[in-house]
Parts: sequence; structure tokens; C-alpha cells
Amino acid sequence: MAYDENNIFAKILRGEAPCIKIYEDDHTLSFMDIMPQAEGHTLVIPKEPAENILDLSPEMAGHLIKSTQKVAKAVKAATNADGVLVAQLNGSAAGQTVFHIHFHIIPRNEGLDLKFHARDMADMGELEALADRIRAEL
Repeated sequence: MAYDENNIFAKILRGEAPCIKIYEDDHTLSFMDIMPQAEGHTLVIPKEPAENILDLSPEMAGHLIKSTQKVAKAVKAATNADGVLVAQLNGSAAGQTVFHIHFHIIPRNEGLDLKFHARDMADMGELEALADRIRAEL
């Protein structure tokens, strides 16, 4: 499949769709997942147009993992999580639903199950307040 310039993450990168931004540098952007599987569910995307990890340049892959690690530390601290699930899906058979490579950072606590992916929209005010806590940890 060819990269779709009209996917939602490409639109976010161009400023055509909103997001609750957590972190941005010259190579990556991180923002809150609006249909979170757990409180603090955050996404990290590269600014390079790539559908999945197989299409991403090695140089950008390095930038992406560096940003993912930085944001994951902040998410873990801000949510006081026991652990952090970092996931990256490649292709619809693997569960990828937005075809712009991205990492999911999902805080995990013992005994709490994950919500279903992409089912329920979060309250934007609550997401913004949580984003403030995460940004403060960066």
C-alpha cells in the first residue's frame, strides 16, 4: 500500500487536524491518544511520511525511538504507573488502523485491564489536564 498523505496523522503534522501535543522536535511529534486504552495513552510519530517500520528510514527510526523513550519516561512518572507498554503495529493484520508509523505508550498498573483500542472517545478536558502533567515531567 502506498503512503496516504490524507491519513489523520499526516493531517495533524500539517496542522489540518487538532491534537493535544505533548512533545515536538525537528523529527517527531507526540500527542495524547483521544481513544485511550489507559489513562496517559500517548502516541509518538515521525515527521517522515512512512506507513510502517518497514518504510521508515534508519535515521528517522533512531529519532523516533529516542523521542519514544523520552516521552515514555514522562508518561510513566506523570501517571505513577507500575510499568509502560510500548507498542508499534505494522499492517492491518497486526492491528494497525492509522497507516503512518507510530508508537503507542500505554501506562500499566497491576490489576488494571486495558480498555479496547479505538472504541471510546476521552473527555478532552481530562486529556488536556493529563497532558499538562506529562509535559511537566519532560
